[in-house]
Amino acid sequence: MVLSDQTPDGSAMRNEELLLLIGKLNYAWTNTESLLIYLLSFIMGTSKEVAIVTFLTLNTSRARLDLIDRLLRLETVDEAIGAQLSPLVKRMKSAARIRNNYNHCIYSFDEHGDIESTQLLRIADHGNTLRYGKIQPIDEDEMKNIANTINEIIDINRIIFSFIRCNKIQY
Repeated sequence: MVLSDQTPDGSAMRNEELLLLIGKLNYAWTNTESLLIYLLSFIMGTSKEVAIVTFLTLNTSRARLDLIDRLLRLETVDEAIGAQLSPLVKRMKSAARIRNNYNHCIYSFDEHGDIESTQLLRIADHGNTLRYGKIQPIDEDEMKNIANTINEIIDINRIIFSFIRCNKIQY
């Protein structure tokens, strides 16, 4: 795809800003998700190597977060640890939805080549009907939503790092 030339209203710059935000979103997510290996190791009481194999065997972020969420609800896990980490998992799931929207969509362009919306690559079954391709306009509010999600992921990352250090988890 070739970005359009600069237009008087700054649309081409907005394309570049959007693509930069999506790149930052993916970068922040990847770094934060990799910290799940250490949480798995800690919660399961196992080695980093076993946690890595577990992490890599689960091929989606959702599966990894679901596993951690379920492990935290086991009676063998300290309630204080569950109370501390469960809200983080919930926040990560929320951020993952935003990230997934921009990694599993079709971008729609206007007549000038400017990104105007996304259409999700997802089918939802509702009884006898199918719904697919929810369309999300890309406006200033959505750009702010992406930026806020990046900040949320960075905050989650810092909290997990702090948890790792406080619990002397080997990394």
